[in-house]
Amino acid sequence: MVVGGGPVGASLARALPELSVALVGSAPEALASADGFDSRVYALSPANIGFLRRLGVWDALAARAAPVHAMRIHGDDGRAALEFTAYEAGVSELAWIVEDSALQRVLWHGLTGSAQRCRALELGERDARLTFEDGTSIGARLIVGADGAQSFVRKSAGIDARERDYDQAALVANFRCEKPHGNTAWQWFQGGPVLALLPLRADQVSMVWSLPAAEAARLSALALNELAEEVALASRHALGALAPASAVRSFPLRRLSARRLVAPRVALVGDAAHVVHPLAGQGLNLGLQDARVLAEILASREPGRDPGDYRLLRRYERQRAEPILAMDAVISGLFALYGARNGAIGRLRNAGLNLTDRLPVLKNILMRQAMS
Repeated sequence: MVVGGGPVGASLARALPELSVALVGSAPEALASADGFDSRVYALSPANIGFLRRLGVWDALAARAAPVHAMRIHGDDGRAALEFTAYEAGVSELAWIVEDSALQRVLWHGLTGSAQRCRALELGERDARLTFEDGTSIGARLIVGADGAQSFVRKSAGIDARERDYDQAALVANFRCEKPHGNTAWQWFQGGPVLALLPLRADQVSMVWSLPAAEAARLSALALNELAEEVALASRHALGALAPASAVRSFPLRRLSARRLVAPRVALVGDAAHVVHPLAGQGLNLGLQDARVLAEILASREPGRDPGDYRLLRRYERQRAEPILAMDAVISGLFALYGARNGAIGRLRNAGLNLTDRLPVLKNILMRQAMS
């Protein structure tokens, strides 16, 4: 049984055709702009695009997705910069920008789920039983928690999580740009805040701007044309004048790390297991990697092996522990490094960007990690 109907839960349900899977959840309705683009997007790695291909949903999604052929990262001194290109990496794309609504739609095509709210979870020696608020219940040999940062499954299984409030919010909105974006993803570190402009089709970009909560509230209250001017200024007019193409939405930012990914008859995936800062755009990529690995382990288990066997689930935990820890450490380190106000640290981090840009071997390592 998979609890949670977001992209990670829905992709896992699709990835297990050989098992009888009950999906508890429904596809969230995403908000699209007047031009038809969702204001919430994801930058998916080539490896996860391959996962979507194997699930048979990529062809239906590709017509709306935008390829990323280059990435330009700017420091906070106005001069430091780091650029990655698909050509350098020897691939056709570094990533693909996909809309939340489009991804949800293709993943849910042909799936059915129950939108009932969960009330209790009992974990037994031979099975688990989930009870809903209407009093009905369903049993399963394995419960997968894909139900987000406030995971009912994680809490019911007694798995502790370390949490931290960043005291930041992410603003998302779409803009039409005066200059062609050239399928380039842009990012500006701003001494704490981080602004990203991601390419959409039709010369539009999607903004993800991580800011202190008070500044995010101020910008959210601006008229859309005033917000567009602020974004153009913060992006140093790299794409010329910007015009609003959607409303602005705001999401509070927190860091979360579950102390365990599994318990007897329970496995956690996606935000139920880990939530990272969006500055590297790796949140959903990590979650889809969870789904890929768990599906592979369940599909390759020995004939007759109980899918909820704790020793089997520990294989999943061991395979995912290092990649999750490594990504969390990198992102937390970048957040601390670029949020530091010390002048010497500022010079060091900007010099580091320029140095990395001049070291092809190091750049290639970073690109390969991001594309996994």
